[in-house]
This record gives sequence, C-alpha cells and structure tokens, in this order.
Amino acid sequence: MPDNGNNTDHPQIYNLIVSDAEKKQRLDRFLVNHLPDLSRSRLQALISESCLAIDEAIIETPNYRLKPGQKLTLTVPLAADPEPIAQDIPLDIIYEDPYLLIVNKPSGMVVHPAPGNSDGTLVNALLYHCGDDFKGIGGVRRPGIVHRIDKDTSGLMVVAKTDECHQGLVQLFATHDIERSYNAIVWGFPKPAAGQIQGNIGRSPKNRKKMAVVPRGGKTAVTHYKTLDVLSNGAASLIECRLETGRTHQIRVHMTHIGHPLLGDPLYGSQSQSRIKNLPEEAQVLMKTFNRQALHAKTLGFVHPITKENLSFSSELSRDLKDLIISL
Repeated sequence: MPDNGNNTDHPQIYNLIVSDAEKKQRLDRFLVNHLPDLSRSRLQALISESCLAIDEAIIETPNYRLKPGQKLTLTVPLAADPEPIAQDIPLDIIYEDPYLLIVNKPSGMVVHPAPGNSDGTLVNALLYHCGDDFKGIGGVRRPGIVHRIDKDTSGLMVVAKTDECHQGLVQLFATHDIERSYNAIVWGFPKPAAGQIQGNIGRSPKNRKKMAVVPRGGKTAVTHYKTLDVLSNGAASLIECRLETGRTHQIRVHMTHIGHPLLGDPLYGSQSQSRIKNLPEEAQVLMKTFNRQALHAKTLGFVHPITKENLSFSSELSRDLKDLIISL
C-alpha cells in the first residue's frame, strides 16, 4: 500500500517486504505481482530512474534477484507538466537543416521542463523556434531531445526536428556511434596524464542527490581522458574527456572517483575547496564567484541519419571558462 494513500499532491511511496517464497525472484516481476496497477514497462523505467531502494540502497537493475526479508521502497514521482509552452528565448544555433539542429547551450539553462524548472528551458526555446510541427517529436514532454547535458554544463547538443530523425539519432547513441568530447578543468594533475576510467555509475547510497561509482548495480560507464595543459604548476589541469557511454554526471563522477574533481563543481567538488589557496591570487578571486562545474561539451560528430552526411562540430569554450584558464 502507498504510504500516502490517494493524495495525488505528493509522490506515491510503496513499502514491500520479500517473503521466503519470493527468494531469488526478479525485482521487476516481484513488483508486477505486488503492484498490478503499474505496468511492467513503467516499473522498469522507475527502477532505471533510481526510484527503487532495497534496504535503503538504490538498485537500478530490473533483473536484480531478491532475498527473503529485504525491504523495498518504491517512489513514484508526480508527473511533470505534459505540455511545455513555447517561449521566445534566444538560441545559439550553429547548424540547422529540415531534420535536425545543433545548438550551443549556455551554462545555467536546463534542457527540458522538470519539477523546479517548469519553463525557461531549452525545450521551451525550441518550441518557439521550430513551431507547432516540433510538438511531440520523440515524446510530448521532451520534444526533439535525444541526449542531455547538465544545467551548468555548456556546449553542443543535437536536437531532432522529425520523428524519423529522432529515431535515427536515438539508435546512433544506443550503438555509441556518436563522437563526443568535453573539455574540463580539474583539480591537480592526473597520473597517468591519459587513461581510461571504467566503473559502474548509480545513485549514491549515501546521498540520493549524487551519483557515484558503485560496487554493484548501476550502469556501465567508460570515460577516456587526456591532459591538454597543466595549470598553476599542477594545482589544476585542462583535460579532454571522450565518452563511450552517457551516464548521468559521468565525467564529474569519474574524475572525482580518481581524485580529480572539476573546479567549481557544487555537488562533487566541495572537498577540493581547500586547494584554492594553492592557486594564483587572480584565480582565487575568480573562484569565489565561479559556481558551476568547469565542463564544456566541445565537439560532436556523427553520420546524419537522413542525408548520411558526415557531420562534425566544435564550439569555443565559454567566456567564464576562458577567463578561468587565463587566471590559472
């Protein structure tokens, strides 16, 4: 039974206990048996979106095998507004054709409406720019969106303008046939200077607002990095990251995992604030007001799903990142 009954003003929370007879049962099958009002596909989506905890640890794998006595807590969030509105918000579009566009997203802009950010998003701007034909492309709540970058990450995104193109781009991302690179400024000097970080990423069991490299569960994540420049005698470094996968906060989590969190990262970089004193005075002053992760989606390349052209794009670092690098 949900903890909050039929009150639709709050997320529904279900608490369930695994019986002896349900030993080794698949997680999604168990939930279907106990919560018949929710479809299996809906339950699997909730699991993958980190809405399910077992004994207070987030589990994101539908085929997880259960043990007797385990306590499951499923949180079903409130549905977001299904109809985003068009808003006249300037866009930095660097390429557009009848099927897709490439936009250079500024830091501070959320990609699509969500609780706490109901408007002023990239989707609201795209609806105004593209017109009524854009509505519902790939879904009502997130039209045109194939991938996301964090609110405070700047840089390149591809957006679909037709259903056929949306399906093609989704397939390219699913098969990792998209080339993406990011520039980041991290604390310290990674050793080795170039390498691969591999570690499953899931919701942190200690802080639900954070992702983390987890010993079990989570989703496979692989990041390749190389150092482009050493700054301030090794106090910081400019690096390039290329992704094999696209997990939530992947670069931020992986670089923190190897001891080199991003400068300015409010979620993963707080433990590095003591390092500010090792920076040049100009950089120390700048860091007092630099309140976003130093991360930029630099390049994007793929084969056009419709025209089959080879497309490749690059964007300059945003002004605040350039100023930070100069100060370092």
